[in-house]
Amino acid sequence: MIVTTEQELNMLKQAGHIVAETLQYMLEQVRPGMSTKELDELGGVFLTAKGARSAPRLTYGFPGNTCISVNHVVAHGIPANDIILQDGDLVNIDVSAEWNGFWADNGASILIGDDKYPQRKLLDCSLRTLQALIPRMRAGIRINEVGAYMEKSAKSAGFHVIKNLGGHGLGNALHEEPTDILNFRDPSDKRRFRKGSVVAIETFFNTRSTLAVEQADGFTMLGNKGGYAVQHEVTLVLTDKMPIVITPMLYLS
Repeated sequence: MIVTTEQELNMLKQAGHIVAETLQYMLEQVRPGMSTKELDELGGVFLTAKGARSAPRLTYGFPGNTCISVNHVVAHGIPANDIILQDGDLVNIDVSAEWNGFWADNGASILIGDDKYPQRKLLDCSLRTLQALIPRMRAGIRINEVGAYMEKSAKSAGFHVIKNLGGHGLGNALHEEPTDILNFRDPSDKRRFRKGSVVAIETFFNTRSTLAVEQADGFTMLGNKGGYAVQHEVTLVLTDKMPIVITPMLYLS
């Protein structure tokens, strides 16, 4: 989507705030002993109360309201009654939704209780990278500059990026152009971001793996070499100056 009017921007902001509020609410509910299905249902009730609809359900028939990925699951974890959260787990919650025809997407990872394994460094690296990348996002920059920054940041901390997952355009649907905003620099990618573009920028950092492999359920993705996984994501509208944050990081306040 290319935002061209103030009305579009305002509607998109409202959709984004609902998504951000849902993510924040779910992060606050996380506790040892609860199932990921229970956590997902809380998020679904929250979205419905705001008049929003789960984007993965609408788009892909995903069997959950949100994607909840635990420890070694890289992305698209299916909420389940038999996945019980434990002290020391790394939990990623990815919330995307449609509200009055506008779509927004964001996610964050959280460590439950004590850093047993330990993975705090991985978590902090992912979050710091996304935070530092946001003010660098401008209309006109090469799309592969995003991946270059992410890859350098991950490698400098001793981690890997997942090379076959990345951010994407959105706004009128969950996934639009530009596709494949990757976590590494693809030198063959000559594309540049357009002014007014709505984009979801997301990290996919891992302790061992470099590729995500889809499992037999058609959704869950695991790393090709195992390892712990984290993800952080924000939706932005790009301008000639600072981007407009559509899904504010309420969990940092």
